[in-house]
Formats: sequence, C-alpha cells, structure tokens
Amino acid sequence: MNGIVIAAIMIGAVGLFVGVFLGVASKVFAVPVDEKEVAVRELLPGANCGACGYAGCDALAAAIAKGEAPIAACVVGGAPVASQIGEVMGMTAEVGERKVAFVRCTGDCEKTTDTYDYSGPKSCAAVKFAPGGGSKSCRYGCTGFGDCVRACEFDAIHIVKGIAKVDEAKCKDCKKCIEACPKGMIIEVPAERASHIGCVNPDRGKPVMDNCKVGCISCQKCVRTCENGAITMVGGFPVIDYSKCDDCGKCKEGCPRKCII
Repeated sequence: MNGIVIAAIMIGAVGLFVGVFLGVASKVFAVPVDEKEVAVRELLPGANCGACGYAGCDALAAAIAKGEAPIAACVVGGAPVASQIGEVMGMTAEVGERKVAFVRCTGDCEKTTDTYDYSGPKSCAAVKFAPGGGSKSCRYGCTGFGDCVRACEFDAIHIVKGIAKVDEAKCKDCKKCIEACPKGMIIEVPAERASHIGCVNPDRGKPVMDNCKVGCISCQKCVRTCENGAITMVGGFPVIDYSKCDDCGKCKEGCPRKCII
C-alpha cells in the first residue's frame, strides 16, 4: 500500500514539475503576436491563390501588417476586404479598376476546322509540340484542352464549343489561367469595358480567312474607325488601349470579320 502512495506522489510531483516548466517556457520563449496581423488574416478570404504575389493569406497578412504590401493586395477580396483592412491599419484603401481575364479567341468549333485527328495528351501545354501546334486550322487560336480551366480555383472559366470562355461574374483576376495558357491567349482587361478584340492572329488576308471564319485579317479598319486613337496594330494584330477607349462600339460595327466582341 505504501508503494502505491509513494508512486502516486512521485507521479503527481513529476506532473507538477512538468506543468510549471512548460508554463515558464511558454512565457520565456513566447513569440510576440502582431495583433494587426491577426486581424488582417481574419479578414482575408483564405483562398491562398497566390494572386497577391505571396505564398498565401498568412504571408500576405504578415506583409500588410509590416507595411510591405498594399492593403488592397487581395484580388479575391476586392474592394470590400480592402476597405475593412484599411480600417484595421488606419489607412484608406486605394482600389483600382476591377479587372477580369479575357480569352483572345472567337474561333470556336463552328468557326474553325480540324486539319487532322489528334490523339495525344489532352493538354494545351502538350499539344503545342504536335504538328502545327495542334489539329486546329488556326495555329494561333485556343486549343480548348482546358489547362486554364484546371488552373482556375473559382470555376470562372469553361470550354464552350471548343474554346475557353471566362465568366466575368466569377473571375477574381488571380491570373492563374493567364499563367497556364501556353499560347498567351489570355489577358486581363477592365471588367467594366465592353469592347475586346478576340483574335491574335498576326497573319493577313487569305491565310486567315482559310483557317477561321472570324479571324482578324489585319485590314486595320478598326484602327481607322476609332476616333479616339484607342486601337493600334501591335505584333500584326489590333490592340485596344483602354485608357483611350470610350466603348462607342464603332470598331465592332465596322469590323468585316466580326472578331471584335
């Protein structure tokens, strides 16, 4: 009986010692917690998409708290989250124009044809090594194998009639689809703008017409039509300068190929 009592006392003493030791250690080795960092992290959506340029929401919260990142850095949270973070940091959020992804191709399966039967991996990154960059008649167009779809964490892009289409309401401008497209077909555009050029084929005339019913033939009619000088030829195809565009729609009306959306 005495042995049991002694053992119980020893176990209790050891437990007490360990408890005291851990309590002291937690105070001595405690890592200071930045209350602003904690508050900012609670406001971030937790997508961990990396669109802000940091490894995740934890890293962004730490950077914002230290003043190393702008309070509007979270593209997923947008203006509402930036405003809340601004209140925590005692700053005014300067949120720029909302942007979304746009696929510069209108040549779906009804507008283009296949030149041969492709039987390789169903991947845009893989098909670019196939003859002609894939079986699609336009070698500059979207191949439609969905690398961008798989990269999007917000279900904002889908393959429709053989080409990628962006759901602007869901797009968070995380740029993952832009990075995933091996052809550079996807860019970011102002969400509130209506006019976009859906072709990046630098060829001219008949070669384009033979491969796509809506391909840009570089006639430059849109350039001449625009009264604001918002459209210029870059790399063989027209590009819109959104700082000059007023969405008058004249470029779309005058385009003989109907490739301006």
